[in-house]
Amino acid sequence: MNLDDSRTAGIRYLIRDSAGCFTEGFDAVFTATGARVVPILPGVPRMNAITERWVGSCRREATDRVLITRERRLRLVVDEYAGHYNEHRPHRSLGQRCPHGVDAPEPPAADGPSYVIRRDRLGGFIHEYAQVA
Repeated sequence: MNLDDSRTAGIRYLIRDSAGCFTEGFDAVFTATGARVVPILPGVPRMNAITERWVGSCRREATDRVLITRERRLRLVVDEYAGHYNEHRPHRSLGQRCPHGVDAPEPPAADGPSYVIRRDRLGGFIHEYAQVA
């Protein structure tokens, strides 16, 4: 990644490990672009685990299934997966709800006949299902 590139304008945070290889000079480079450097706190070991869990899910469910030849394609695939992950994919720890729908009330159960529609994402590698009355 080139830090003079227009794509770095959207970087607001850099979450990094507290390892000794990340020096003050490393932080200064990203701070100069306007990003806030957030080191993982020593008392919060789960912070790194949560990040690695998302990266692992993204790799298993999206990027490992698609031939990616350029950075633009990678960005499109990751953005599409992030939308699926946050807006539709059920999470066990959230009671089978998605992160964006965790505050929404439970939909009422259908008493009559209902249908299920399927929406394909990433060219059909990921399927989203919704119940319609």
